[in-house]
Order: sequence, then structure tokens, then C-alpha cells
Amino acid sequence: MTYRLDDIDRRVIHALMADARTTSAPQIAEEVDVSPGTIRNRIERLEDAGVIRGYHANVDFEAADGRLRNLLLCTAPLAEREKLAAKVRAVPGVVNVRELMTGRRNLHVMAVGERTSDLRRIARAISGVGVEIDEEDLIQTETYHPYAPFSPDDEPVENVSDFVSLSGGSEVAEMTVRRDAPIVGTTLAEASTRGVIGENALVIAIERDDEVRTAHGDTTVEADDVVTVFSRGGVDQSTLEAFRGDDPSSIHRG
Repeated sequence: MTYRLDDIDRRVIHALMADARTTSAPQIAEEVDVSPGTIRNRIERLEDAGVIRGYHANVDFEAADGRLRNLLLCTAPLAEREKLAAKVRAVPGVVNVRELMTGRRNLHVMAVGERTSDLRRIARAISGVGVEIDEEDLIQTETYHPYAPFSPDDEPVENVSDFVSLSGGSEVAEMTVRRDAPIVGTTLAEASTRGVIGENALVIAIERDDEVRTAHGDTTVEADDVVTVFSRGGVDQSTLEAFRGDDPSSIHRG
């Protein structure tokens, strides 16, 4: 069952996503104009409902003894995806596994190692559990932002919530489609043919109505879709503008 959020819940989540370490209940309460006790109760309810599943440190592994981060785009059989994802999470060195509702590249795995031999070991272990590795790249930078629709009305809305730069110039961006974006109402095939998005851009997945969908050429992009875009040569300006509309302040790159 889904947990129905109200405005206070959304503001709480937005604040904790921005900085869970230093943001206190009194600070959030002052912004929302309720008591600190109300905020503490809301946080506890959100945790009990599984909406807030934990608090994690955003670690710069390169700064930690120069460790390497590798992003592996993997494919697991749909019927076994959940079971295999659990096995991949158990591989030493794997720090994050993302499951996608797609046929190909439905597991995104982040691995950390001290040297390239560690990353090769992790890749072999992942392959050994029955997961096919389609592609892998070293991560250069990664940034996180609070979920824009939960922000206060007087704050600027970001439409790039996750932007990862990979080695070799490749990039992965997760963006919320603005209502005035040029790509709204256009199929991905039409957008590519008309040059609305860069020729090297590949929309990997689209999240709509709490459902992650496989992106096809005949898929029509709608306002408020959350799209994941991969580009071997880097997500170019035309692709960013296709999803963001005319607001140049909405792009944040690591």
C-alpha cells in the first residue's frame, strides 16, 4: 500500500533529502510553521511506513584514499531480477544496486575498489551470480538533490535530480520533464528525428504515475515524467533544453 503524503510530509522529506545530518526538527518546524513535536511525529510515521528507509552518507570515494567507483549497467532475467539483485548487493565492494522495470539494463550497480583489479574482481563476481554486464564505466562525479515537487513554493524547482559523469565523457542524467519543455507531447523517435534531443542521447527509462516504464521510439513524453538519459558522448545542451524548457537555472552538473 502507498502512504498518502500531505504538504508537511513533503516538506519534511525535502528538508531531509537536502541535508539529513544537520537539519533538525525545530528547523523544519520553523519553516513549516508547526511544532517540533509534530515534525518528529511525522518523521517517525514516515519511517514506520517505509517511506523514509534510511539515512546515508554521500561519500567521495576518490577523496578516501583515491578509491575508484564503477557503474555497471547489467541485465538480469525478469523472473529472477529481485533475487539476483539481492545476490549482487552481497558482493563485497558493491555499494548500490538500482532495479529498473525494463528488459535490458535493468540493474544499475555501483562498485568501489582501491584499484582496477578490485573492480575486475567485483565484475567477475557479479557475472558469476548469473547477471549479464552490458557496459561499465568509471564514475567521475555524482551529485544529489532533493525531490523538486516536495520543495516550498517559493523555492526554485530543479529538474535535474541526479547527474552522473562517467569516464570517457559518458553521462547519465535523471530529469523531471517541465510542462513547457519542447519534448512534451512528442515521441522519442520524433524528438530524435527533429533534433529535439542529441543524436547520441538514449532515454533508458521513464517513470510515470509511480511506474517505471521501458522507453521505446513510439513512447510519448509527458509533463512531469522522470526520464533517465544516457549519452556516450555526454548529455549535450540541446538534450537538456528539450526536457527543462526555458529555465537555464535548472541544470546542475557534477
